[in-house]
Amino acid sequence: MLTDTHCHLFYEQIKNDLDAVLARAKDLGVDRFICVATNLEDAEECLNLSKKYKNIYASVGIHPHDSKNAPRDYIKRIYDFMNNDEIVAVGEMGLDYFRNISSPKIQKEIFRSQMRIAEDLNMPVIFHNRDADKDVLSILKEFPSVTGVAHCFSSIEETALKFIDLGYYISFSGNITFKNSHLPGFAGRLPLDRILVETDCPYLSPVPYRGKPNEPGRTRFVAEKLSEIFNLSLDAIAKATTRNATRLFNL
Repeated sequence: MLTDTHCHLFYEQIKNDLDAVLARAKDLGVDRFICVATNLEDAEECLNLSKKYKNIYASVGIHPHDSKNAPRDYIKRIYDFMNNDEIVAVGEMGLDYFRNISSPKIQKEIFRSQMRIAEDLNMPVIFHNRDADKDVLSILKEFPSVTGVAHCFSSIEETALKFIDLGYYISFSGNITFKNSHLPGFAGRLPLDRILVETDCPYLSPVPYRGKPNEPGRTRFVAEKLSEIFNLSLDAIAKATTRNATRLFNL
């Protein structure tokens, strides 16, 4: 069975049909989910879902796009969330220099603050990185005791290996199935015990559903692509990535 390590189940099109969405996921062999927050309002919804469904876990964090809107008391509020056993990670945090919805300065400030929380609580982090390899690596190196996952990895092999050297996992999403993706060219050279799978739903629906709203069950298509890349059975990929998720998030 597979674990979708990064999904946004609080979006209306998913939340309003969640029982059916989860049933379709089960039919595809996906039976555990980490509902990842992008701000503190989303975090409340993630937590509520994780309390309702025993196979849904939650994270709490502030996405780089949302950094400029972080409330003054965000650090205290994140700490308060962490009192819940259903919370398994801090995030989604990180840097996004592709869209720069928040200024790089505030993105880095909010990123570092959340890394400090993870360091203090010995929690893994889920981080977003788009066109910000150098600065993300620099900040991660400031917190050598923290581990976590580079979610929806889209950078180059050299960056993946640097993240792995720092103790992080690499998570692949539907973009690894895209015809023009560069990811299959090196993914098979990464250590399998450092790889996770995800959907990032409702975004990045994999082939053969590209362009349509994504669902967590489609983690299976990411795993199938990895089985092709690694020349291993789907079962072997499922067992490895599920074991990795269990280890990282202490599930």
